[in-house]
Amino acid sequence: MKNFIIAGIFSFLVLASFSQNESKNTNLPSVNIKTLDGQTVNFQSLTNNGKPMIVSFWALWCKPCKKELDAFNENYEDWQEETGVKIYAISIDDARSTAKVMPFVSGKDWEFDVLLDPNSDLKRAMNVNMIPHTFLIDGNGEIVYQHTSYYEGSEFELFELVKKVAKGESISEK
Repeated sequence: MKNFIIAGIFSFLVLASFSQNESKNTNLPSVNIKTLDGQTVNFQSLTNNGKPMIVSFWALWCKPCKKELDAFNENYEDWQEETGVKIYAISIDDARSTAKVMPFVSGKDWEFDVLLDPNSDLKRAMNVNMIPHTFLIDGNGEIVYQHTSYYEGSEFELFELVKKVAKGESISEK
């Protein structure tokens, strides 16, 4: 009986340790999303050849989201030149308003890739509760930083982190 209790406690500790490690897993989820031209792409397959990526969730009705993405776009060419960063803007507009995303994006002339999550599958998988919600992903496909909201100038704070990640330096989340 004593051995049974010890074995039970040991098993519990191993499982608890395993589940804690699993909750720290920051690998990208395997969820299908759409390109603006209707092609299906698996989010997990998005890569940037070992360089950082910024993934920002947004919607047409979200003014701070659009301001953040405009700020990203103003700096995108310089950011890419300096660090090789790639930006993906993920629209969480539902199926009814998805048709309005492409004309809006075309009018904005954003240089980065815009993808669609009309069923909010990726939004749920990434635990996005409010937007804008922006993730910084390192060259190994691991989330190293995330934030919600936008204020003028926060794009430069994010880019400072991008530069560190691009150099292979560790960053600690705020």
